[in-house]
Amino acid sequence: MSSLRPFGLTTWLAAPAAAALLMLTPVVLRAPARAQAAQATPAPQQGANPAPASPSQTTIAATSSAEQRGLTSRAIDKVKQVAKSAGDIFSRVPCLSPKGGANTMGSLPHVASKLVAGKPVVIVAFGSSSTAGYGASSPDFNYPNRLAAQLRRQYPTADITVINAGIGGEDAPEMMKRLQKEVIDVHPDLVIWQVGTNAVLRDLDPGDTAKMVEDGVTRIQAAGDADVVLVDPQYSPRVTERPERASRMVKLLGKVAELRHVGIFPRFEVMREWHEKQALPVESFVIADGLHMNDWGYACFAQLLGDDIIRSVGQIKLGVNVPADVRTYRPM
Repeated sequence: MSSLRPFGLTTWLAAPAAAALLMLTPVVLRAPARAQAAQATPAPQQGANPAPASPSQTTIAATSSAEQRGLTSRAIDKVKQVAKSAGDIFSRVPCLSPKGGANTMGSLPHVASKLVAGKPVVIVAFGSSSTAGYGASSPDFNYPNRLAAQLRRQYPTADITVINAGIGGEDAPEMMKRLQKEVIDVHPDLVIWQVGTNAVLRDLDPGDTAKMVEDGVTRIQAAGDADVVLVDPQYSPRVTERPERASRMVKLLGKVAELRHVGIFPRFEVMREWHEKQALPVESFVIADGLHMNDWGYACFAQLLGDDIIRSVGQIKLGVNVPADVRTYRPM
């Protein structure tokens, strides 16, 4: 089994802590203004007694100080709450890499090269409710936000934007209608396209879905230099109760990735391993609706995606050039 991946809680807290500190800055920024006002006020004549502050002025100052202390206290409490929530996710159950076989999505040369060069990076997370984050306890815990946090920890000086273009209930037919505006026109460096689950649930033909996805990938590739990673359906009770359609959808999306030389994250196999090889109860990563992931499921999914991006950056730095025909993830 692969070694446990540390969560890096201290670094993860950098952004929330900075936000808390920013809440204190108005006090500091107002200080020069007060000093200027004091300089503009004529000094009292020598020997004269300064006028005492009025009760109303004293009350206002005390109230302002109390409000600021309350604001600071609430900001610190928020940071502590975020820290506890983040730390609890992987302290209860570790997020482990898949066992056996290749466990990377392969080379992601465009986004990796941008990160190596220190250029701004735009990632579009395209999909349905799994991308939107249905089932997460907070937007902070959906997978695009978790992925963004991980990449910003790893590359603290990089300008990284992760756009959540997930809309619940959609699949390939609906996504193709907004592909141009919400993906291609954004000029992304990486597109993570989660697709196929709702097609399985609706009993749509997996072959039709795969054809639309292939057409969409072709359009993305023709529009510019963007890496593409497909994400297949989740392993959850609502999906596995349709085993034939689910299996065919997984295979066909893998075939599209192979034909178009793009990456694929085999979410179905990764989640099945959580249950069958790591002995995790399904309810430990899927919410009560039997379909959507919970905070831990999204967090581990994002962690593994982020690890693959970071690994690809390392390959670029080492001068490793992965041939296009082996860039796809090879399922376990």
